Amino acid sequence: MRARPMKLSTRLALWVALTVPLVVLALGALLVGLVGHDLRQQQNARLHTLAVALQPDARSVLSAARGGRPNVERLRNRQVLSAALDAGVLVLDSQGDVAVDGGPRPSASIPLPQPTDSLISLPGFRAVGVSLPGAAAGTLWVFSPDSSVNTQLATVRTNVLFATLAAVPLAGLLTLALARRATRSLRALAARASALDPRGGAAAFRRDPSGVTEVDDLATALSTVLARYDEQAARTGEALETARAFASAASHELRTPLMSMQTNLDVLAAHPDLPAGERAEVVTDLRVEHTRLLELLTALRTLARGDLVEADAFAELDLGELVDSCVAAVGRARPEASLTFSGGYGVRVRAWEPGLKILVTNLLTNAAVHGHLPGQTPHVAVGLTVAGPEAVLTVDDWGPGIPPERRAEVFERFVRGAESPGSGLGLTLVAQQAALHGGTVTVSETPGGHGTRFLVRLPLSGTPFPGPTRRNWLTQTLQLRSLR
Repeated sequence: MRARPMKLSTRLALWVALTVPLVVLALGALLVGLVGHDLRQQQNARLHTLAVALQPDARSVLSAARGGRPNVERLRNRQVLSAALDAGVLVLDSQGDVAVDGGPRPSASIPLPQPTDSLISLPGFRAVGVSLPGAAAGTLWVFSPDSSVNTQLATVRTNVLFATLAAVPLAGLLTLALARRATRSLRALAARASALDPRGGAAAFRRDPSGVTEVDDLATALSTVLARYDEQAARTGEALETARAFASAASHELRTPLMSMQTNLDVLAAHPDLPAGERAEVVTDLRVEHTRLLELLTALRTLARGDLVEADAFAELDLGELVDSCVAAVGRARPEASLTFSGGYGVRVRAWEPGLKILVTNLLTNAAVHGHLPGQTPHVAVGLTVAGPEAVLTVDDWGPGIPPERRAEVFERFVRGAESPGSGLGLTLVAQQAALHGGTVTVSETPGGHGTRFLVRLPLSGTPFPGPTRRNWLTQTLQLRSLR
């Protein structure tokens, strides 16, 4: 079984409970060192002071001993010991004999060095030795036991230890209380997130500023994630709807050509001795229907791609180069048509290149197929100019034209002329791609007053344009109408 994760407030309390004693111990060690240093300095200063203060009495003791006055010597001896208080005193005459000996001092077995008026360390003691010159020459030693300093340092260490032990529960409890208060807004955020209805998305996640930067940043990040989730969910829904529409449109539009192909195949199968001319006619019909099927499936797939294309698929390109390559490609595919291109390179637009090729190619193909009168050679004139912040593409033909009342219908799905061999989606793709690129496409007469002009306006590169307001070119209700 997986262990339950520990709360943030508990983690903080444990970490502080472990860290604070270490800090107290470190500071305590520093404190003990500072106190010890001060006590040593005080001990040294006291020894020097005593050594200076006892020198007159020590000389008096040595003078009394040298002059054979024992009563005076004993009196001075008591005065020296009284003045020394709790320090040890040792007075030696010039022969090294003891004149005064009292108070705590090192063992007699420990040799004393030559006096230098400086502090020295002896086992368990600090001492200072002073030479007494003159007629009553000798040496004065003053001793201070280390036990007095060690006792005070032990007291400080004990107090530091007690403070450390007391800091553990106090720091932990105090930190736990503060952490719980500090994480209250975080718990509230977690509660709101847990109670969030997935169907509500980012709009259902309402939050008020908590005043805690980290919590507000987390709430903002959560809102951003929910918004992205909503966006992806919407795109997924669009993709599913597009797939359903693709299947519906394909099944609906493929039914007629498939039935026609089935009829022709049945004729071939039922009449193996069919005359060659009639057999060729049936095979031609099969080829025409097969070509129509391929064009229809390709157009539906392209329409679906346009509905689902993402913004990162757009890149800057030269519209003049693209139009020139499309003119050349359509000219090779339609050698019976005459296509001319007037314009130049350097017209930069931000576009989805496959989609823009579809737009230009379909316009050229539509003009080459429909833009001429019976018995005449199709002539298609393509122009590219710049007008303000827009690139303007024109495709002119000299065909029968389109009545004004029918011009808006040509961009609807599956709308085609009575004699049109196409799928009825070519100009729908043109309208879709124009909208996808932030532009427009319109139909009018050519400047000469006859034929048809398709005019496309696209924003130049660097000109911001909003995303398309319509992304349902495939999913809209089927419209099966013909232009008559």
